[in-house]
Amino acid sequence: MTGAACGAIARSMTDDPPFSPALLPAGFVDLLTPDARTEAEGVDALMGVFASHGYNRVRPPLMEFEETLLAGSGASLADQSFRVMDPDTRRMMVLRPDITPQIARMAATRLGGAPRPLRLSYSGSCVVVLPAAAEESGRQIMQAGIELIGPDTPQADAEVVSVAAEALAQLGVPGVSFDLTMPPFVPALLEEAKVPAAVRPALMRALDRKDAAAVAELGGTLAETLITLLRAAGPAEQAVSLLARINLPPRSRAIIQRLADTVEAVRALNPTLRLTVDPVEFRGWKYHTGVCVTVFAVGRSEELGRGGRYLCNDNEPACGLTFRPDVLFRMIPPAAARPRVYLAPGADRQVAASLRKQGYATLAALGGVSAAGAKGAASTQAEAHGPEYDRAEARRLGCSHILSGATCTELE
Repeated sequence: MTGAACGAIARSMTDDPPFSPALLPAGFVDLLTPDARTEAEGVDALMGVFASHGYNRVRPPLMEFEETLLAGSGASLADQSFRVMDPDTRRMMVLRPDITPQIARMAATRLGGAPRPLRLSYSGSCVVVLPAAAEESGRQIMQAGIELIGPDTPQADAEVVSVAAEALAQLGVPGVSFDLTMPPFVPALLEEAKVPAAVRPALMRALDRKDAAAVAELGGTLAETLITLLRAAGPAEQAVSLLARINLPPRSRAIIQRLADTVEAVRALNPTLRLTVDPVEFRGWKYHTGVCVTVFAVGRSEELGRGGRYLCNDNEPACGLTFRPDVLFRMIPPAAARPRVYLAPGADRQVAASLRKQGYATLAALGGVSAAGAKGAASTQAEAHGPEYDRAEARRLGCSHILSGATCTELE
């Protein structure tokens, strides 16, 4: 074999495959119609409900300096953050993996003097290093949510849940359930019960897995209480009633009482809402300090949204909830496209404007592409535009009507 042949074989073994312009990094996708339209219209519907309850829309930046975005409540997001150096200042910047810490920063700085309660809403894209759950594949995620800053009361928690429920009802999302928990509860209980520090990690893992046998083995004198807590998970009123009968130390009892007060406040606003409680759930709540909520739908494993109580950068109490529109909009029918009207050459412009006001999309004849529809197929501007040609163009472009002069007719 010649040296040239060997070189060609070596190159063929080491050269990268030809690059495709359609190739995207793992976890990033092009969102096309109708999905992009469904997302945009759905986010608008969510934001409309938020605005109707007095939540003012804000738009934090996509990137911030590392020392600001990852401060306070954002510190727990460091391992999910993409970083890049600012070529101007030479300081590290971070692509936001979550919008809530940005709202906390804004509340403590730019909006520090604004009247409380401070109600803010937001929507936008975030980028994470890895998806939050195994069933998720996206690294660019959409968020839309609300934050209620100032009051630390069950009524504030309940307002966030109630507004979120109304927003989902507006979208027509079926079978919604709100699951309440108190992430500080388990650590507080283990500390108050003086469970040995060496045992706590394994015991918390057992509680997280809902492994009653392991809890019984590791729980010591607290085992019976912990197993009762595991069994308490379920419909809110039933859970609260059972939790009230458990003998708990003072700090843990106060946490459970706040949970019960929040359930009562939610019921006062929304008596029929499907509401559950899981008293020992704590995994994934990295910066939350009180009542937290996860939104599910019957028959679906993905979270539709989550949120809860936390502290802003200046330790001001706040409560919020963030939806995942990319998950929500897989559960509802695609947004209906506007009916399309083809504007034949010479179509009346005033009639066309009137059609757009009525909700039609108008597509003007431009020439330059043949009715055959082949990409790049040319026709001259001088080509005769007769009625048959115009109807063929209208059908090719997905139009249901054609406007010729001042007359709009439906295509057969």
